[in-house]
Amino acid sequence: MAEAAKKSSASNGTVVKTGKNQMEQVKQMFNKFDANGDGKISLSDLGNILNALGWKTSPEEVEQLMKEIDTDGDGFIDLNEFEAFFFSGANQAGDGSNNKELREAFNLYDKDKNGKISANELHSVLKSLGDKCSLSDCRKMIRSVDVDGDGHVNFEEFKRMMGGGT
Repeated sequence: MAEAAKKSSASNGTVVKTGKNQMEQVKQMFNKFDANGDGKISLSDLGNILNALGWKTSPEEVEQLMKEIDTDGDGFIDLNEFEAFFFSGANQAGDGSNNKELREAFNLYDKDKNGKISANELHSVLKSLGDKCSLSDCRKMIRSVDVDGDGHVNFEEFKRMMGGGT
């Protein structure tokens, strides 16, 4: 896949190579979190999306996460902060300290807990987040990261995807 790579500098100073398609996907994810479309994710937006994803987070945990991502301290997460947070986590995907977080994210999609994310599971989660993508779109997304060709995304493929194809 000859995808033009763009370098994104994360908040911790690390540099991660990201493809145009991956940057667009992160922007789409940001827009889903940004409930009112004002270009910022509020504390309320962040809490609502975490709850919609099934994470049982206390208000204190949501505040702590906001503090970690909101690097300029204005009380909101803008697209640049969101990208920096997303890609700094992706850059550390091979590091054992983030495997737990990646596993938790993976498990949100792996509804039947069989160790694989199917197009139906992806579609179900995206629908719960208000995404209007079709099952066919989800199948295409799965195919784009399905290295072993089994029609599903396993944890290793998920990690590779989150790590920008490492």
